[in-house]
Amino acid sequence: MTDANYTDHHFTTTDGPRIHWRDYPAVGRKTGLPVICLHGLTRNVRDFEDLAPMIAGLARRVIVVSARGRGLSDHDPVAARYQPPTYAGDILGLMASIELPRAVFVGTSMGGLMTFIIAGLQPERIAAAVINDIGPEIAQAGLDRIKSNVASRDPVDSWQEAAARTRQSNLAAFPKRADDADFWDDFARKTWVEREDGKIALAYDGALVEQMEGDAPLPDLWAFWTPFADIPTLVVRGGISDLLTPQTVAEMKRQKPDLRTVDVPNVGHAPFLTEPEAWTAIKALLADCD
Repeated sequence: MTDANYTDHHFTTTDGPRIHWRDYPAVGRKTGLPVICLHGLTRNVRDFEDLAPMIAGLARRVIVVSARGRGLSDHDPVAARYQPPTYAGDILGLMASIELPRAVFVGTSMGGLMTFIIAGLQPERIAAAVINDIGPEIAQAGLDRIKSNVASRDPVDSWQEAAARTRQSNLAAFPKRADDADFWDDFARKTWVEREDGKIALAYDGALVEQMEGDAPLPDLWAFWTPFADIPTLVVRGGISDLLTPQTVAEMKRQKPDLRTVDVPNVGHAPFLTEPEAWTAIKALLADCD
C-alpha cells in the first residue's frame, strides 16, 4: 500500500445506512476539480489505496467511497436496496452534503455503472470520467464468473488462507502475478477483514450478492451512454477482460468519436488503474479536463 494522508468520514443516507468515505487532500497547491473514486461489486475504499495517493500527488483532492454493505459502511437491513441506482443516489447525497457540485469520476465495474446512472440523472455533476472495464453491454461470460466467485463466502482462519482464496478467484484476471505472493496478500487485505472472533471474512454483506441471483435478462444500458457525448471520457479495458469486449468498446467509440481508450495488457477484470498504461492515460485525461 502506498503511504498517504487521508481522513475517514461517514455520511448518513436518506434511508438510514451510513456510508464510509475517505478524503485524500491534494498534495501541494490544489489544482483542478476533485476526483471521486467508485469501486466494484464486492470491493471498498481499499481498492484505491494505491491510486488515490497518486492522483492526490497531481494536486487534486480525492474522495473514495465504500458503497453501503461494503467495508466500514453500514449493511442495509433492506437487501433489495443493494442496487446501483441506490448507490448512485448515495453519491449525489454525499456530494450535496460536502457542497461539491462537480467532480471527475473514476468508476470501476459497478462504480462505472453508478457513473452511468449519475450521468443520466445529473450530467452536470461529471466534469470527466474514467470508466474501468465496464460498458453498456456486459458479457455473459464475465457475469457468470463473478456470480461463481461470490458464491463462496465462508470465512477463513488466516490471512494466508485469505490470500490463497483471493488468488484462486482472481488468477484468471492476473495470470502474470501467479507467483507473486506479496500481490495476493495485498489483494486479500483490500477485500477481507479480521473479525472480533479472529476469523478472516470477506468485507461485504453477503446479502448484496443475492441480488445477482436468477437469470433475468440484463437491461439495455445504451441509453446511459448518451449523456457522455459531452463528457470527456476514458475507457480502460483489461486486455483479457471477460466482462468488457473489444466490440463493445468499439461501439462506444462509434457513438462517441472523441472517446479515449486504453487496454491494459495481460490483465482481466478489472485493472487497478495503477498499471503504467492506465495511469498514463488517466494523467493525460486529468491534464486536459479542467
